[in-house]
Amino acid sequence: MKKLDYLSTLFVGIDIGARQNIVSAINFDQEFLIKMKSVPNTQFGAEQLETMLVKVLENCTFKTVIIGLESTSFYGVHIANFLSSSEGLMPYKPYVYCLNPKEVANYKDSFNSLDKNDRIDSFVIADFARVGRIHTDPWRGSQYLALQRLTRHRLHIVDCLTREKTYMLSNVFLKFSEFALLQGIQHPFSDKYGATASSILTEFLSSEDIANTSIEELVDFVSKKSRKRISNPQMTAEILKQAARNSYRLDKCLYEPLTTSIACSFNCIQAFEKELKTINRAIEKAVMGMNPLEYQILMSIPGFGPVYSSGILSELGSVHAFISHKQTQP
Repeated sequence: MKKLDYLSTLFVGIDIGARQNIVSAINFDQEFLIKMKSVPNTQFGAEQLETMLVKVLENCTFKTVIIGLESTSFYGVHIANFLSSSEGLMPYKPYVYCLNPKEVANYKDSFNSLDKNDRIDSFVIADFARVGRIHTDPWRGSQYLALQRLTRHRLHIVDCLTREKTYMLSNVFLKFSEFALLQGIQHPFSDKYGATASSILTEFLSSEDIANTSIEELVDFVSKKSRKRISNPQMTAEILKQAARNSYRLDKCLYEPLTTSIACSFNCIQAFEKELKTINRAIEKAVMGMNPLEYQILMSIPGFGPVYSSGILSELGSVHAFISHKQTQP
């Protein structure tokens, strides 16, 4: 936390809830100016809180306000964003901090005389700020929130894509067992989820159909589906025929349901890959102009591109948020 004149600072603690926020405000002498007041966790409640804080700040001639709230899931995002950009609070240079709940809990344990009131946490948070325990950067505003939502959604899409590919392979193994087990240079296709692989797995009803197809027809099929991008379609066709001959045979009633399931998975994979490209472009657009120096430093690390660099910035912010090298260690 930056050095401030604590005697002229109002310290505010907010205990975040899904529906209600509990607010306490104290001065440096630990005197309550707002005592465990409940306000709705809504736009109207945020405006109520803003009005209360402005009234206290005006009446007591404070110069600065420090607002602390625990990082509890996403319930505190709106109020942190609202208060950090509040026009009413702007003359008082508001500092809004999202605090580590574990640090606040440890600080609460240092009190011997606190009662069991559920609302007392708002006072503890305010006092945590009063004694100068905050060492993180203030809330970074809408730009960082926007970037964080994009990078987290990208992770969500990647997880969905990985899960779908893993699930599809179980069906591929049932339909064409040897094909599913081929790895690396043994695999006939560089992209086992690409268009040519999709055609082999969905346009041939069974591995037996592949084994019974002539090598000339299979070479022609591979060349056509790959748009002649496969350098040696003859070898690819031979690998496919050998894999088909070595694969398990199934009851005929299983092939059509498996083919339908595999085709559906390919459609899902293509959709996820398309959306991944879209969100990658959105991330690159969002990060432009934000913390350019640290972004360029991250980009200079081998293997780090716009997506990974943006993810680190959106989650960790500036390296200056860590007061020592030890804090950067997992």
